Amino acid sequence: MIYSQKLQKYLAGFSLSVVLLADLVITKEAPPVFAQTVNSSIGNAVTFSCNDSEATIQAKNAPKVSNGNTTIYIGYQQVSSNNKNPVTIRFTNGIKTWCRSDYETTNDDGTGYGLFWDGANVLYGVYSSTGSQTGNDFRRFATGRWLSSYGSGGGPKVAVIAKINPANGEVSYATFLSAKKADNGQTNSLVVQNLSWNGTNLTVQAKSWWTPRRANTNSMTCSGSSPYQYTAVFTGDLTTVNSASAMTCS
Repeated sequence: MIYSQKLQKYLAGFSLSVVLLADLVITKEAPPVFAQTVNSSIGNAVTFSCNDSEATIQAKNAPKVSNGNTTIYIGYQQVSSNNKNPVTIRFTNGIKTWCRSDYETTNDDGTGYGLFWDGANVLYGVYSSTGSQTGNDFRRFATGRWLSSYGSGGGPKVAVIAKINPANGEVSYATFLSAKKADNGQTNSLVVQNLSWNGTNLTVQAKSWWTPRRANTNSMTCSGSSPYQYTAVFTGDLTTVNSASAMTCS
């Protein structure tokens, strides 16, 4: 009888402890989740596909821009042993909302390596091009813009800047951005290093090889060796460069 009473007291005390512990677990607040904002990202192009998860792409350190629980990544898909196509993808809460791998589907060895996003409606992507090939490429978006094509020659890697609808990934318009050889007018290399936006104009900072282009697209006159640090200030619609400058060039 004494043993039974002690057991009842023990079980009662144990039950009370379980209830108190449960209350602590229930009432404990979850740690706050802070919204992440990354407006601009320029980096090395990495390979992924529209079928990859966000965790897979993130682990590859792909260039990305983020606002709250939404992140947009850029890179390329290895289509064949000697051909890449650019890819841009958006996730919200880890769920893919859109993916575009159809901007350039020619034999041009194109990649994506930079983004700017204001977190709302202004999204620009930076892509590479090594020449014009038959088929769909960024030329179909660049009609009437500052540079409407890769230009003459082929091989040197140039930039393409595209204005993108962040809601669905559709390209609104694009422009090529390249250097121009002063001796023969052929296209030369240019690599974008930074993008910034002031609400009206898009400022592009880049490395330009011999020679950078003036605002009227003609070759600058430069001294010293290339690449040159180059800055071009575009109107938001990419039709006009308001100013272009480069170190040791005029």
